[in-house]
Formats: sequence, structure tokens, C-alpha cells
Amino acid sequence: MLTFLPLDNLAFNISVGVVALVVLVLSADVAVNKFVALAEYFQLSTTFVGMTVVSLATSIPEITAHLTASVGILRGSLDYEVGSAIVLGSNIGSDVVQQTLIMALVVFFARGLYFRRYFLWKSLLPMILSALVCLALGLDGTFSRLDGVILFGLFVSYTYYLYWDERKYQIQSDTAPGEEEEEKALKSRADAARAVLVALLAMTVTVGAAQTVLNATAFVVERTGIGGSLIGVITLGVASALPELITALSGVRKKEQGISLGTLVGSNITNPLLGIGLGAAVSTYWVPRPLLAWDLPWQAGAGAILWVFLWLRKGKIGRSGALYFVALYAVYILVRAFFFAVD
Repeated sequence: MLTFLPLDNLAFNISVGVVALVVLVLSADVAVNKFVALAEYFQLSTTFVGMTVVSLATSIPEITAHLTASVGILRGSLDYEVGSAIVLGSNIGSDVVQQTLIMALVVFFARGLYFRRYFLWKSLLPMILSALVCLALGLDGTFSRLDGVILFGLFVSYTYYLYWDERKYQIQSDTAPGEEEEEKALKSRADAARAVLVALLAMTVTVGAAQTVLNATAFVVERTGIGGSLIGVITLGVASALPELITALSGVRKKEQGISLGTLVGSNITNPLLGIGLGAAVSTYWVPRPLLAWDLPWQAGAGAILWVFLWLRKGKIGRSGALYFVALYAVYILVRAFFFAVD
């Protein structure tokens, strides 16, 4: 005789959350592919594409998680503190994963990466400043609606700067497309329109999956007493960073380092400014102490270490250098789990 697990069963909710997490990542990946094709259709450089279109698309899990959590908070279906802790932990955890572990994996796969010094000033430095701005605005224990508007305004301003810089230097494409890329390229407005529809459908699926993951995670937090931000950092943070990893590795495989570097750095600007900005503007957020005492300082610090490392090595990072960033991630997680487990 078959028996069905009740909806309030811990194992059932964990299983549902894992399945929804997989769907979230896969649907976000579909959206990323379509957005990349659209960007290529309009003949933009791969670095600009990575910093804007691709980073925005790969940040869909974080952005939709923020919006669905904020709506749930406003409706009263999601606890204010639990919901805030989960999405903020997921956002910041995803950024730290990308700056350390995923960056190291991409370097290992590519056998080394090269960052132009202009890129360090134009893109990597704003990434560090984004984390510091979030830290400064959250010191009072909340992200208010005004804080959200400030973060969103900074995102719009920086995106406009990137567009202005792109047009100023008249960059069209870093490399010519190969045969495989030409076959997959959009060749007409009809192709572009279909790509938009598929991307929008994938985003819709992502929103539903994000809501399911949030509900399942909130249930686990209430049942186990584990800090919501810790779960967000370790589970959602890693899973949400998978689209960036997949895209960065794909860029390396196609010898498009502009896509890889732009995606990893750009999403670390999009996540805090746009994700937290939109969510805070909708519902406001409670900021757990561990995020202020450890996560945000570590995010800014890891970015600063990467900047100094690349500056001293003239923009080059090899496999041996990647080991330092794997170690940084290990230290981050261990300290977080042992000393900042409870919100």
C-alpha cells in the first residue's frame, strides 16, 4: 500500500526544495543562452555582453528569489526575518562563491586567465564598492525602501556608464564566431522574437521554482532552528552561482574570455545592487548580524584580495594562484558555519 508524505514532513519539503533548485538552475540556463544570442544579434562585445546581458540573466535566480520573498513578506505568507535572512544569505553567498571557488574552477579549466588593467579599474573595483555600499547601508540592521532605491539607482547608473564606454570605443566583437556559433546565431527579427519569448518563458519558470525553494527552505529553518542566512549562503548561494559557472566555462571553451570574466564580475555587481535593491524597495529587509559581521566584509575583502593579486601579477592568474582562492572559500565557509551559524 502506497503512503504519501504529508506537506509538513521535513524529508518531503527537502526533496521538493532540491527538485525546485534543479529546475531553477536549468531554467535560468535556458534564459542565459537566449539572452546571449540576442546580444550577439545586436553585435556587442563579449566583455560588454558578459558584464550586462549575461550577468543579468545569470542573476535571475537571485533577483526572482528577492522579488518572490518580498511579495511573500508583504502578504504575510513568509516570515519577515526568515525570508530576509534566506534571500540575503543566498545573494551574498553566491557572490563569494563566484569570487573564490568558481573563479578558481574557471582558471583551472582555462589553464589561466588574463585581466586587462583597464578591466580592473572599470569592472573589478566597482564590484568591491558594491559590497561596501551594501555593508554601509545595512549597518542599521535593515535595508529600507530608500536603501533599495539607492542600490537600484547605482545599478542603472553603472549600466549606463558601461554602455557609454562601449559606444565610446566602438567595440563590436572580441572574436569572430565559429561555424557552430554561426549555426546557432539569430539570423532574422523572427529568430530574435522567438528568442525573447523563450527567454521570458524560462524566466517565468524560474520565478515559480524560486518561490518553491524559498517555501521549502523556510520550512527547514523553522523545523531545525538553523540560521536562515547560513542555509542561504551554503545551499542557495552555491546553487544560484551555477549559471555563472556554466556560462564562464562555456566562454572559456569557445575562447571567449570576455564572456567568462564579464559574467563572473558583472553578476557580483548585479546581485547586490539590483537583487537587494529591488527586494528592499518592495518590502524592506531585516539584516542578520552575521551578514554584517562576516559575509559582506568577507565579500569585499575577497574582491580586494583578487584585485591586488591581479594588479601585482599584471592581470595574470594561473592554476597555482587559483589554489589561494579555493582556500579563501574554505576559510569563509568554516568560519561561517562554526561562529556565525545562528542569525
